[in-house]
Amino acid sequence: MAVLLKRLKSFSFLLLLALIGTFIRTILNQNRTNIVGFFMCKGNLSATAKSTNQIFRSSNIIPRDVLRQGNSIIFVETTERMDEPSLVLCSIESAARMYPDRPVVFFMKGLHDIITEDDEKKARERFPSLSSYQNIYLFPLRLEKIFAGTPFLPWYEKINPGREIYWTHVKSNACRLALIWKYGGIYMDTDVISFRPIPEDNFLAAENTKSTSNSVFGLSAYHKLSWEFMENFVQNYKGTVWGHQGPGVFTRVVKKYCGLPQFKSVGDLKCANVSYLHPERFYPIGYSSWKIYFKVWKTLPMFKNSYAVHLWNYMNKERKSMVVGSNTLVEHLYKQYCPSTYGAILKNVTSHQ
Repeated sequence: MAVLLKRLKSFSFLLLLALIGTFIRTILNQNRTNIVGFFMCKGNLSATAKSTNQIFRSSNIIPRDVLRQGNSIIFVETTERMDEPSLVLCSIESAARMYPDRPVVFFMKGLHDIITEDDEKKARERFPSLSSYQNIYLFPLRLEKIFAGTPFLPWYEKINPGREIYWTHVKSNACRLALIWKYGGIYMDTDVISFRPIPEDNFLAAENTKSTSNSVFGLSAYHKLSWEFMENFVQNYKGTVWGHQGPGVFTRVVKKYCGLPQFKSVGDLKCANVSYLHPERFYPIGYSSWKIYFKVWKTLPMFKNSYAVHLWNYMNKERKSMVVGSNTLVEHLYKQYCPSTYGAILKNVTSHQ
């Protein structure tokens, strides 16, 4: 009898271990998604970055492992476009250079799930100028998943994109808020060129004296402001008004807490317990003067009070771009802050001469 009981206990223990193993595998498979990482490192990374990147040698990983530290730099492409213009690549490269110890994550709606090694290879080949940066990652953008658990999901399920005038911009405004709410970090538009690390974790930025920008901002995961932005977005939705769902959301919430913050110098302020950055930090050249980025300057500006510059691409109806040899301000920015992107353009121009 004693022997039988002992055998039953051993059998029960082994059965329990098997059930636990099955449960863990099920959970991992449910949360597994596809991601592409670029792993050919250029330069030295900190011990933290090295150990983090050792985890991501497979094309199939859990995305929150990349984003879990809440310090990612996040970019978003909400169209199906996969042939990104050079300004997008420059923005991402400049961020990867300025933040070598932080993940730089590009969410792309047109990126398909990576199932095979061939899928991964093809995705990498699309962006050769970024392949030398170990801290750049590509994620497929799935709106339903990103909006789940936020005020956006009921709104998204009801809206008719075919009737929306500014749908590409509206859904981009929503995506950035949902991503920062869930993961934390810094969001940047894909026409922002970085050249100094932002020394703040939780911050908003003034676009000018009357409005708050949503093209660059940083908040920790589950920050109350992110949730309030999302609620304001949905409750005051006016898709027919340009900017109402973007800077308009941020400006309305900031006014609620701080009115119109007034800068008396180039110093930053505080609003709603986060830093409120001076317009010089990202907008030393205002939107009405965007064309001067594409002109030749006798003396190049130093941008000594700025962390990055926003090139106002939505104003660029003429589709101006950086031209090699033009000696314009934007060419100098490319040369200095996204040299791999610039080199790829230069090589392409040279090969066609």
